[in-house]
Amino acid sequence: MKKRLLFLIIFYSVATKAQKIDSIYVNLYTDSLKKGTYNYINVDGLLSNGKYIPLDSNHIIFSSSHGKFYGNNLFIENNSYNDAVTISVRLKENPAVQKQFILFIKSKEEEKLKTTEELLQEMKLQQKKKNKSI
Repeated sequence: MKKRLLFLIIFYSVATKAQKIDSIYVNLYTDSLKKGTYNYINVDGLLSNGKYIPLDSNHIIFSSSHGKFYGNNLFIENNSYNDAVTISVRLKENPAVQKQFILFIKSKEEEKLKTTEELLQEMKLQQKKKNKSI
């Protein structure tokens, strides 16, 4: 009986000291989403004590107008013809705490970066041309 009472007292004191999430903030590392890849959506929660914590799908519900969420990652199919996605994040413990925002989908293909070997070969060719002109 004493153990149960002690457990209840400890549980109550921990539960009353637990911080609640007051608001959520979205920190984007990019200005657009890429097709055919997982785009990480970073969400932080502001606690009632003023500290921030990272939130994931254990704390929030993700939804979007296009694509599919895997945890915090939004996957946009390569064949998507949409130019933007509306994303909503909602706190599980308090659905009134939510954010909605629009992110554009990158429309141009990214330029492929040259390999080290390609760069070295290019430099050798430029050096040969420079030597010939002298």
